[in-house]
Amino acid sequence: MKVITLYSQQEIEAFLRRNPFLHLYALGDLDDFFWPYTTWYALKDRRHITQLALLYTGTSLPTLLGLTEEPIDKMCELLQSILHLLPVRLYAHLSGDLATVFVGDYHINSHGAHYKMGLMHKAQVETIDTSQVVPLSSSDVDELDALYRLSYPGNWFDSRMLETGCYYGIRHGKALVSVAGIHVYSPKYKVAALGNVTTHPAYRGQGLATIVCAKLCQSLLETVDYIGLNVKADKHTAIHSYERLGFEYVATYEECALERK
Repeated sequence: MKVITLYSQQEIEAFLRRNPFLHLYALGDLDDFFWPYTTWYALKDRRHITQLALLYTGTSLPTLLGLTEEPIDKMCELLQSILHLLPVRLYAHLSGDLATVFVGDYHINSHGAHYKMGLMHKAQVETIDTSQVVPLSSSDVDELDALYRLSYPGNWFDSRMLETGCYYGIRHGKALVSVAGIHVYSPKYKVAALGNVTTHPAYRGQGLATIVCAKLCQSLLETVDYIGLNVKADKHTAIHSYERLGFEYVATYEECALERK
C-alpha cells in the first residue's frame, strides 16, 4: 500500500461515485468553486484507490473528511500516514471510532454523532406548499448574518454561497424568520448538500423549516441528481422534518475538533 496526494479530479470522482451519498460533500468539493481549497490523500494498492481522505482549507478552521464504509482499517492506515501533514488545529468528520487515530497527537473535543441523510424519495418535496417562500441573494447577507447569530450561533456560513441562488427564506412582514441554503452545490457533479437551515426561535414549531427546505430541494432538483445533508443524531425534530421531505438515513459519523498537543 502506498499513500499519495492525488490531483486528478477524474480519478477522485470515480472513487467517490461508489457511494455518492456518503461522499456527497467531497464530490461537491471537486467543483472549481471549491477545488483550489482541497488536498486529497489516497491509499493505493498498485493503481487502485482503496481509501481517500480530503482536507478542505476554504474555511478559517480546516476540515478533514475521513469517511468510509466498514471495515475502517484502511482509512485508519491512511489517516495515521498523514498525521504529520495535518494542521495544528482542524475540524474532522470521521467514520466509526477513527477519532482514536488522533489520540496520541491531538486533543480531541467530540461534537458527537451525526447522521448523513440523502433525498431518496424526490416526489415528496413536491407535495408541500411553498408559495410563501422567497429567494434570497447577496443583498440579504446582513439580515442572514443577524438571524444566524440569534438562532444558530456557531453556524458555518460562507456568504459566497449566496451567489449560487440556492438560498430561500420565509418572511413575517419584512423580517426574515426562516431560511435554508446549501453548504455544497455543484451542477457539474450533480450534487448539493443542504445547510444553514434555521428558524427564528419565536417562529419555531410551525413547520417553516420544512417548507423552506422543500422549496430549496425543488429548485436544486432542476440541476442536481443527489441531495444530502448532515444532522446531529440527537436532533430528532429536524430529522423528522427531513424524513417528511423524503430524506433517509445513510450513515453515522463523528464530528470533532482537533488541536495538536
